[in-house]
Amino acid sequence: MRNSELEFFVDLLKSRKAQIEKNIAGVQKELGELHTLELNDEGDYASVSNENMREMAIGMQQELELIEIEVALGKIKDKKYGICEMCEENISIQRLKVKPHAKYCIDCRGIVEKQHQ
Repeated sequence: MRNSELEFFVDLLKSRKAQIEKNIAGVQKELGELHTLELNDEGDYASVSNENMREMAIGMQQELELIEIEVALGKIKDKKYGICEMCEENISIQRLKVKPHAKYCIDCRGIVEKQHQ
């Protein structure tokens, strides 16, 4: 991969990282606000409980993505970025543009997904 392409992906990953950190801070703020609400009946409690679960799920998913981004940035430093962790072939630039923290090429991703079903 050329240096200009690596710079593009560093910028893309860092931009996504900043957005996720902002999102996580917002989720934490919303969860804090939900805990301070005075609940008057079971309907209010159910609504807040549902919202709380949704916000936590979003936050957890984004924290996982944040970890994957950190791993991808480390791979760039180690000159291992864009290499599939399964077959060790190059991951296509098109795939990396869609998911810059991808660990697997498109073929190996399908294999991994089938194993997790």
